[in-house]
Amino acid sequence: MRPGLGRGVRLVHDPVRQADALLFPEGSLMLTGPAPDVVRACDGHRDVDDIVALLAHTYDDVDRADVAELVDDLTARRLLADGGRPAVAQTCAGAPGGPAPLPIGLVAELTYRCPLRCGYCSNPVQIDPVRDELTTGEWRTVLDQARELGVLQVHFSGGEPVLRPDLADLVAHARTLGMYTNLITSGVGLSHGRLDRLGAAGIDHVQLSVQHADTPAADAIAGLRAHERKIAAAGLIRRADLPLTINVVLHAANVDRLADIAAFAADLGADRLELAHTQYYGWGLRNRAALMPTADQVRRAGVAAAGVHERYGHEMEIVYVEPDHFTGRPKPCMNGWGARQLAVTPTGVVLPCLAAQQLPGPPAPTVRRQRLADIWYRSELFERYRGTAWMPSPCRDCELRELDFGGCRCQAFQLTGDAAATDPACSLSPHHGLLEPATRTPMIPRRYA
Repeated sequence: MRPGLGRGVRLVHDPVRQADALLFPEGSLMLTGPAPDVVRACDGHRDVDDIVALLAHTYDDVDRADVAELVDDLTARRLLADGGRPAVAQTCAGAPGGPAPLPIGLVAELTYRCPLRCGYCSNPVQIDPVRDELTTGEWRTVLDQARELGVLQVHFSGGEPVLRPDLADLVAHARTLGMYTNLITSGVGLSHGRLDRLGAAGIDHVQLSVQHADTPAADAIAGLRAHERKIAAAGLIRRADLPLTINVVLHAANVDRLADIAAFAADLGADRLELAHTQYYGWGLRNRAALMPTADQVRRAGVAAAGVHERYGHEMEIVYVEPDHFTGRPKPCMNGWGARQLAVTPTGVVLPCLAAQQLPGPPAPTVRRQRLADIWYRSELFERYRGTAWMPSPCRDCELRELDFGGCRCQAFQLTGDAAATDPACSLSPHHGLLEPATRTPMIPRRYA
């Protein structure tokens, strides 16, 4: 084993945290202690004994077992790979930052425009006009302020971000700041020329949405003949040698074909496959009764997901996100409210999660009136549910409160009318049964107006 950086992985030095980090598709890992020096010694040519000998010039009594354990752990997580690239660190822009918590990820929703009509879309049902979208200059300022605040990953999303003609310019700006750049796209409109420009700008990773393994079913879900164009887009991404994640939102119309979808993703050459059950926000909430699978479907999906791990786990990373309304354990929304993530909408509204603008209270803050740091640290919206002090019982006394952070505030508000209520996904919630619709209703296609 001669470890180097895995595919799509970058090593950076973050002056805001005064620490090193590994950045990779949809994730990051802060390195502590001697771990940065171990990673820097991984050049794809040295074996563990060589790495130990190199570290001995800096550290006394280097324990080979500890080095081997770290290398094995990072390899198992696909952050290191045998014969991988040399781990050369890039220094990000910025200076020592403010107090904890420091955000890691920014979801940059460049536009809500999208050619697809997916009924599970989490975009708001009512959206602002295109003329109010942030300009290129405004988005550059957002990226500058995000890096100053500590952001290491930018997820360029929408809608369909490829519809923004300045997408490559924004990617290049984020990459100049040292941030990891993810493109989240339907693939429709992702031509060879556009992908070349994105590659030259420094895009790190592409997440491509897929609705189904079969063309007719996929096109019916998307409300557009898009499936063949997605296959073509995957081919372009593969030929550009960019890391590719296939993302599939699971619901009643496709969850029974999970194994076929995984085989399809493998045929597309995906590095990662995300199989995530629908989250009920925006159009997804409006279509909850049409989208929510039955308990039997969810159980079968869990069995199928285990089989997919067994069959394809050696060739691509498999991420299966269970529906928390069936597990009885709420997911830690955005890894904790105002703890690690923030989102900026096309018109500059800043949110702790993508659906938080619906919550009652003062108007959500905007980058057109305040700096990101002021919003992150001092706005009423971000402070409202940060940490655990706000929690009522039973969350306040729950031993899992530091793991799930009370679950989803938006889901609680949508189903109970009280954003501070226990997330109805939790089995301890008196509202637990509200998640399951009484009857199945027809799907309402997403529309952009």
